[in-house]
Amino acid sequence: MNNILHVGAVVLILGAGMFYSVRAGKLTVAGACTGGVLGVLIFLGAGYTGLAMLGVFFLLGSTASGWHVEEKRRAGLAEENKGRRTTSQALANGGVAGILGLLSWLFPAYSPVFQLMIAGSFASATADTMASELGNVYGRRYYNILTLKPDTRGLDGVISLEGTLLGLAGSFIIAVVYSLGFGWSRAFGWLLLAGTVGNLADSVLGATLERKHWLSNDAVNSLNTLVGALVAALLWNLAR
Repeated sequence: MNNILHVGAVVLILGAGMFYSVRAGKLTVAGACTGGVLGVLIFLGAGYTGLAMLGVFFLLGSTASGWHVEEKRRAGLAEENKGRRTTSQALANGGVAGILGLLSWLFPAYSPVFQLMIAGSFASATADTMASELGNVYGRRYYNILTLKPDTRGLDGVISLEGTLLGLAGSFIIAVVYSLGFGWSRAFGWLLLAGTVGNLADSVLGATLERKHWLSNDAVNSLNTLVGALVAALLWNLAR
């Protein structure tokens, strides 16, 4: 009976989220369906805490993308497709977490580290989204991450102090959600580091491979979440 209730609750939560996302123009229909599948996988491996991290990332990302959107459009910095996320974007930001959720479910003995890696991937994805979207609004000076010389706002691989700190705030929020669900521990600090390293890795890839058109933005975002997950796993193992 409890399992049926859990399944019903998850279907209701994901269904409501998918419906709202499409109606509000946050996701395409295909993107919402992809997000629903990823949500199921994440729930299998990380329970309601995993769903909460997914929801918080989506909420923060959508809010950041829409923040001062007219100003960003005038500057040519707004997202394409009016900010409506597609299937490829959903996979880029949540695909790694979905795979880790499946692995956590298949190999329950290793669930704790997989769950931390899920949080690391979301910490990195959230940091990247907030750093880029809000950094383009509140940043004052913009620098190329490789040379640290002044560079053009909005170009791949260009960062600002304000954006980086806002990205750290995003990782902080994900770390809080993780800790509320799985307990407060050193993992809180690990997630701050994982999110920041993943965010900076995204900028490095942007300044190199993406600028040369060797990688797409979606590919860079996928690698960003993978880096966040791997950093979290590395810190977990170093502490053992």
